[in-house]
Amino acid sequence: MRKGIVVTAKPGVEDLAAKAEELGYDSFWVYDTPMVNGDPFVGLALCAKATSRIRLGIGVTSPALRSAPACAAALASLNALAPGRVICGVGTGNTARRTLGMKPTTMATLERFTRQLQDLTAGRPTEYSEGERTRDVRFLHVGDYVDTTDPIEFVVAAFGLKAARIAGRRGAGTISFGLLDPAAWQAFGEAHRAGAAEAGVTTPTTSYVMTSMHILADGENPHGDLARDSMGHVAMALLTFAADNPSFLDGLEPDEADAVRRLLDRRGTTATADDRHFVLYENYLGRIYPQDRDLIVPSLVDKLGLVGTPDDLVKRVATLEASGIDELLLQPVLDPDQEMADFARLL
Repeated sequence: MRKGIVVTAKPGVEDLAAKAEELGYDSFWVYDTPMVNGDPFVGLALCAKATSRIRLGIGVTSPALRSAPACAAALASLNALAPGRVICGVGTGNTARRTLGMKPTTMATLERFTRQLQDLTAGRPTEYSEGERTRDVRFLHVGDYVDTTDPIEFVVAAFGLKAARIAGRRGAGTISFGLLDPAAWQAFGEAHRAGAAEAGVTTPTTSYVMTSMHILADGENPHGDLARDSMGHVAMALLTFAADNPSFLDGLEPDEADAVRRLLDRRGTTATADDRHFVLYENYLGRIYPQDRDLIVPSLVDKLGLVGTPDDLVKRVATLEASGIDELLLQPVLDPDQEMADFARLL
């Protein structure tokens, strides 16, 4: 199983990237959530200068955040700094849009945006529209400005079969957040292959999943405070999504749905309040507050994080690899240096 790291973009992120490369990690990613984190392209530009081998990923950008020409220019500029090492994750903006109090974009827009980025970053023209006006666009100056020769890897954020099928049609890989269900990944693989067959695509692709890990000490409670602190940011992201999207509650277990209701009450908001994004997404994907540990119910620990003894985790990772996951992306939050070293030893 290949291994990667995903963190927030901020000054000093390049030191973590260099450490990850030293530890043998395959990829290093940063989020693209403008109202929560720093700019991913600025952060990865620093990482590009501090590393020489590790691949650098955006996890993930969206057509609801950036126009295709602007995003393509940023990607191709980064590719000039790290030729052939750039990965671009593309999604509907599920989190980044909700932090603005807005809805994600459509699947059709996602597919069109992915195609536009693939065209432009490969030096091909593509159509660009504003309102009723559409024009073909392409890079007019390449040279030292951008790199459209070395390939950029594209992956689509998949939380359902429709997105996995789009990824297949576009010859792109898939990336998901906290999805550690082998059956779901097998279904994703089938949808991806169906999309690829539909478009006649045979490009090899990679599937990634973002998660967290906590190695239990002898006799340690797998649902104790340290385990919850280690993976609580992933669980809290799911609870936040459910609090912001009530239709999602139907798919949760009773204790998880109760945690969502308690989260809303604790933040002093409702699922329909126009300003709920101000309080729901504060500290998003950061270390959870101690007073919120009770929201991280055992079922969330079991489903969303890699928590167990070394032997347990090795077996679980092998099962995930067999289900179609190619690379696990660790989201360290307590002690990044130590968590990166532990994850590297495990894999």
